[in-house]
Amino acid sequence: MRLRELLNGINIKTLYNRKDMMIKGISYDSRKVQPGFLFVAIKGNKVDGHEFINDAIKRGASAIVGEGFVEPSKSVTFIEVNNSREALSVISSNYYNRPYKELEIIGITGTNGKTTTTYLIESILKNAGYSTGVIGTVEYRFSGKSYPAPVTTPESLELMGILRQMADAGVKYVIMEVSSHAISQKRIWSCPFRVGAFTNLSRDHLDYHLDMENYFKAKAELFEHLSRIEDYPGARWAVINMDDPWGERIKEITTVPVVLYGTKEGMDVSAEDVRIDMSGIRGMLVIEGKTAPFVSPLTGAVNLYNILCASAVSSCIGLEIEEISAGLREVEKIPGRMELIRTEQGFNVIIDYAHTPDALLKVLESIGSLSNGRIITLFGCGGDRDRGKRAEMGEVAMKLSDVVIITSDNPRSEDPISIISEIERGVKLSGVKRIEWNENISLPDKCYFIEPDRRKAIQMAVCMADRGDTVLIAGKGHENYQIIGDKKIPFDDREEALRAISYIEKEQ
Repeated sequence: MRLRELLNGINIKTLYNRKDMMIKGISYDSRKVQPGFLFVAIKGNKVDGHEFINDAIKRGASAIVGEGFVEPSKSVTFIEVNNSREALSVISSNYYNRPYKELEIIGITGTNGKTTTTYLIESILKNAGYSTGVIGTVEYRFSGKSYPAPVTTPESLELMGILRQMADAGVKYVIMEVSSHAISQKRIWSCPFRVGAFTNLSRDHLDYHLDMENYFKAKAELFEHLSRIEDYPGARWAVINMDDPWGERIKEITTVPVVLYGTKEGMDVSAEDVRIDMSGIRGMLVIEGKTAPFVSPLTGAVNLYNILCASAVSSCIGLEIEEISAGLREVEKIPGRMELIRTEQGFNVIIDYAHTPDALLKVLESIGSLSNGRIITLFGCGGDRDRGKRAEMGEVAMKLSDVVIITSDNPRSEDPISIISEIERGVKLSGVKRIEWNENISLPDKCYFIEPDRRKAIQMAVCMADRGDTVLIAGKGHENYQIIGDKKIPFDDREEALRAISYIEKEQ
């Protein structure tokens, strides 16, 4: 594509050298630059792409986009812009010929519930006969194909490339998880949404956003700019959880019509006569005065909100309540989200991605209302991430569990024992004592253990469970790896739990 076409819609501060040349490719990673490429220098969390401009030139870049630099070479075209991340998003959209014009895009944002909600919407739309694509934490998938997701929301260049593939494959609706990082880093700057949905907001990513107000503003930006891109015709909608205390602020700032959901009176979408047990959720779905019975194999009060959000989104795009109800029934499980494993010994194991204080609280509250026996909670916290939530999670876990096992999550570059000790501070606030594990131990009513080896910790949790108990393995959910140092080691909580359960069955 010609450079002038790629730069269409960009506010250029200064242009050095010629603007009209053929560009063979685009990269924001200088190591991937090839002769004839356009290199966009963006500022990352750890490194600044502007430091690698000379490297990009050496590799053959014909043009450079960046912020606040001077002309170092007359053989290369330089385009100075105010925000190179915004520029990258516009350039990517131009390069892939604005794929959003051929798609209906639904964006789901919030701290928790995004993944489950995308699965539910996908099921509803598929059941109604539509072709769908999903971009989210677990994977990117469409037309029978799936790809591992390195991040929840890809960088704008990759995002537009995926959207182009989906459009070319005949996808009608794209359901996308939209992370706060993606919004702050302008990855979705040139990606318009037919519907934006807000699930909830609680502490997470404060290592990046620093405080809750900044975190909220990142999420809110999606709703402030739902109608910003004008060449995406048709109505736009904001779907908002009004049971969440941040929902009212989202409602106040959004620029498009709203659809409100929750358990309060006066909601556009709600549910009546709800019953929740280990077999699932059932009740009456209510959408703007119309009712229909619904049944979902998903369980826990946390999933009721995901069901309401998915129903609200589906109603915005014109589906009837009967179509929505039918689609909800088809989702059997979500990988690593309240994923239930039943055992012959009569106890249950739940694998869940809960890795924030509020997510852990909500999951444990749900389990508490469903379990007749003890709750045994196993979790850790990720390294090189928000340290402030560690003690909070420890306090929540011990308050709502009978037994807590503190272990490793993805320690990354941090010492696992140091992370565990920070979690333990919160656990100790309950006054419960730590004890050492052995298979013949008689457990007190409340206690906690420390086992840094996650595999051994899972074996321990399963081994101590009796009939009626529930074991919660929290934090990693669908992840099939563990990051220790700079190595990504194969590790799957579900596989480890099944292996431990199988061992007990053979022993008995």
